[in-house]
Formats: sequence, C-alpha cells, structure tokens
Amino acid sequence: MSVFHRYVAIGDSSTEGLEDAVPGARHRGWADRVAAHVAAAQSEPLLYANLAIRGRKTREIRDEQYPRALAMRPDLASVFCGTNDIIRSNCDLDGLSADIEVMQRGFRDLGATVLTLTMPDLGDIAPLARRVRPRLFAFNERVREISARTGTLVLDAALYPIASDPRLWHPDRLHANSEGHRRIAAGLAELLGVSASAGAWHAPLPPLLPPTLVQRIGAELHWWGRYLLPWLGRRITGRSSGDGITPKRPALAPVVVAGR
Repeated sequence: MSVFHRYVAIGDSSTEGLEDAVPGARHRGWADRVAAHVAAAQSEPLLYANLAIRGRKTREIRDEQYPRALAMRPDLASVFCGTNDIIRSNCDLDGLSADIEVMQRGFRDLGATVLTLTMPDLGDIAPLARRVRPRLFAFNERVREISARTGTLVLDAALYPIASDPRLWHPDRLHANSEGHRRIAAGLAELLGVSASAGAWHAPLPPLLPPTLVQRIGAELHWWGRYLLPWLGRRITGRSSGDGITPKRPALAPVVVAGR
C-alpha cells in the first residue's frame, strides 16, 4: 500500500459532500471519508484539502480549483465533475472531456495517484433524468477512456445496480445520502488498497417493495415543488447554488484519526 502525504479533492457538490449531513457542521461527504480511510490505514500523517463547490461546471473547476490544487503538490487527488454539465441541453461533451483529461493528466504529471468515478443511471429514480441517458452513457465511456490513458483509478459505479438504489440517494435525486457517500468512499478506499472489506461497497440491500401509484404521485409532486422548481428558478435568473460558497477545506490540514 502506498503512503500518502497530501490529498486534494476538487469538484462540485458531490465532492463537497452535500446531503451527507454532520450535526453542527458543514456536510461531510465521500472525499472526507476517503481521507479518513487513508489516514487510518497509515502511520504517517495525511494532510487534506477539499476545494469543491456546489453548482460548479467542469470548466469552472478547471479554471478556479485545479490551479490551486496543483500548487499544493498532492500525491493523492480526486477529480470528479460533469454532473452540472450533462444535465444541460447545451452540454459540450468534447470540451468537457478535454477539461477532465487536462486535470487528470496534470495531477498524474506530478506523480499523484488520481481517483475518479462514473455516474450511475438515475432514470428509474428521477424520470426526467431519462432524457440525458445517452449523454450520461457517452460521458461515462469518455471517463473510462481518459482514465485509461492517464492512469487514473476509476470506481466504475455505473456498472453496479446498487449505485441506482434509491435508498442510497437523497430525496433531491441528485446527491447521494450519507449511506451513498459512505459506499462511494469505501469503493475508492478499496481501489487504493486501504479497505478491509473487499466488495462490501456494492453489496445489495434487501429487496425494495415498489411504491404504490399514490406514493409515486406524492413523491413527484414533492420533488417538483421542493427541488426542481427552485433549480429552474436559479437557471432563469442566472444564479447558482454555489454563489457565495467558499471551499470547506481551502488549505491542507491534518486529518485527525481517533486514538492518535
């Protein structure tokens, strides 16, 4: 197992950790959990920074976060983005792919181990997501190809049915919940060789009873009112959920491991 000294995570709301709530603090998320896995598995201290900000598209991440991350000279980095691009009808898949490759390659040129993951198909959870399925599948294939060229480690979550289980997703249908974040982190820790339970991250949950028609209608009405309409409102007015948000860990700082 490699020993890591500086881990830097860049990305959007997923990497920031939205919907993995921590009482009295900002969201945790899979990147924080990966840092904890790594720090607990080695005797040397790990410094960790998380520059991710919700709502950011890939070009914004490349322009704003990537240069700052490079300057920290990480030996472990995670680059996960693209959700805020592919949900838009004007998504430039070629430009998106090029930006991801630049970031992956830049970290690899430093000698860093780089992590990423593919996106699961949420069309069965969020019916409106079905319209972006072709774009999502094409994006995932680009991520696999780019990562193979750069030597980036890929958690290919899209290949596992559990990744689309609604019990791992927040009611907004866009972010993982705490259990989802925990499983993503466990899968990435397995790629790094710091997980004690191989394959546990994609173990299936007990069978789920299908919702009744009344439950489906109620869930749709709630989702439209609570999540979709506010998102559309931000799009129309040119606002972002990340406006005024700053990184939760803007500088490298030690990861505290219980008992040390």
